[in-house]
Amino acid sequence: MAETADTEPGRSLACRSIPLGEIEPARSRHMWTRSAVHVAADGDLVVTGEWDGTVTARDADSLEERWTIDHPDHAVGIASFEAGASDDGEETVVVAGRGDSGAVAAYDAATGDRRWRYDTADDIGTAVTDTVFNLPYVVALETGTDTDTDADDTARLYAAARRYERDGETRRWDSTVYAFDADGSVRWTYETDASPIALDLDADGERLAIGYNRCLGDHDTGLVVLETESGNLEWTWDPGTEGDRRVGDASFDGDSIAVSSHGDKRGYLLGPGGAERWCVDLAVGTDVDGERLYAYPNHAYANDGRVAFVTGNTYAVGSRETENRHPNEHRVAAFDADGDGLWDDAVRGFVHGLAADGDRLVAPCAQNFRVRDPDTHALRWFDLESGAGGVVRFDGIATAAAVEGGTVAAIEEPVAYHDDGETRGEYALRVGSFE
Repeated sequence: MAETADTEPGRSLACRSIPLGEIEPARSRHMWTRSAVHVAADGDLVVTGEWDGTVTARDADSLEERWTIDHPDHAVGIASFEAGASDDGEETVVVAGRGDSGAVAAYDAATGDRRWRYDTADDIGTAVTDTVFNLPYVVALETGTDTDTDADDTARLYAAARRYERDGETRRWDSTVYAFDADGSVRWTYETDASPIALDLDADGERLAIGYNRCLGDHDTGLVVLETESGNLEWTWDPGTEGDRRVGDASFDGDSIAVSSHGDKRGYLLGPGGAERWCVDLAVGTDVDGERLYAYPNHAYANDGRVAFVTGNTYAVGSRETENRHPNEHRVAAFDADGDGLWDDAVRGFVHGLAADGDRLVAPCAQNFRVRDPDTHALRWFDLESGAGGVVRFDGIATAAAVEGGTVAAIEEPVAYHDDGETRGEYALRVGSFE
């Protein structure tokens, strides 16, 4: 690496905050996604989604409530788009659900009135047991522009939904990726028996990348690229590793796609057709005190010839329990267009979801469950080119973040480590403004 830093970023940020009510504290290990936040209207509107289904839109400056609604499921993902010429460019907020229906629903950004709803459980099936992991789950949303220039509504929404079931030793995923028009009509679907984890759209709105992190059935490739107008398959790529772990994230940059590989714990930059331009070791198997340790590269972000990857928790080969730590766990590493290292730094805790706007990366950092150090609870941000950034510390854990137009928003959730009995933090929205 050209530059490595294990010190905390130097700048802080004044945040406005407002409580979000009650939620069960997280425990030592990170929990599933229970909250969502999105910044819309060029940074003027902040929308939160809560585990009980409450969705609330607030003014970004005052945090005054503009509207609140009840989504049919747990509200775990939010996106927005402008509806297009036929609706005078009015903005729409879309909410992804995890629950009985796996609902995708669109709401008027100004009023909260529901414009349409689609239940993905009609396609992927309903939960076979009453556990969170089995619920239909809209895991990703992506918005873009219709490539059909004759369309009245130019906005297009893409959503990936999945459902898991297990019967004894038999495990199965069912999933569908959707292309929705602005009015909620389905343009096309792409169905597999694998587990999607990420979507990304190229700058022209012509290609959609789908990352699959678990491939247990007939679908046996980690990355799929579709033509957006028709949903036709353009090409696929896979790390070629044994087992069902494949891709953690994918991010377009021009005609390139950055991919974080769960299969071999490396980062890749792919060109057209999936040609491998370069790959880098991120958290590959490493011997520490007689154990073979690794960590998953969970996030990738590419912009203007630079790529960043973020790694997660340490695991041991053959066991999920270890007292040791992989040297590259919980780190962000950035590379140039040739795969040469620019900088890397510690994020210190588990990053549920990486937010980005241009060259700014925002990482909501939850607990490091092997260390259980409350100092890891923070919102951290980095410049993609230089690594410069800052930090806002939370008493609880930061589990979701969004950034747009100089406005940054994050969700804090309370946490109670199993071995000290203290509940830290609260369920709250934190909002700040970059200069």
